[in-house]
Amino acid sequence: MITTKTAPDEHTTNEIWDVLDEKGNKTGRYHERGRKMGSGDYHLVVHVWKHNGRGEWLIDKQTHRSPDDVWGGKWETTGGSAVAGEDSLTAALREANEELGIDLDPAKGVLFRRFAHQSLNDGHSYLLDVWVFDHECAIDDLSFQEGETSEAMWATAEKVRELISNNEFFDIDYFDELTKEWT
Repeated sequence: MITTKTAPDEHTTNEIWDVLDEKGNKTGRYHERGRKMGSGDYHLVVHVWKHNGRGEWLIDKQTHRSPDDVWGGKWETTGGSAVAGEDSLTAALREANEELGIDLDPAKGVLFRRFAHQSLNDGHSYLLDVWVFDHECAIDDLSFQEGETSEAMWATAEKVRELISNNEFFDIDYFDELTKEWT
């Protein structure tokens, strides 16, 4: 486990996260991605759902990186880890821009819910912030991040549920709850 008390500098090449407590407060320590986290330590992850005026969700497909990549080729919503110094909204906006090339309007975003995922055995505990943004765009206007995303589509809630039930969508357990508020 690598946890440091000093802030990362501009020469850091690996992704560095702020270490948070169970309430989401920064501890003043940092953690390098890929290392086991300490007991009681969390980092911040965001999911970024984009919803249009037709009631559809903009979803994207992860790039297939290797034969043993279990998540490659699956549909998902945009998401990822906040890097050191970012708050939840900043991370959500950055992830949408990096993965799909879109600039979301912060005024059109709502933090739907925060979930805590406490790992019992793999040292990967995190707080998941789920964002929903009202957004309109054409699929042709998207630009995919090489090595991350390979395609996208606007999908109805029914289509997303179908992908989830067919194990073609990244593992999420809150979609029905989300769609009760956004139809």
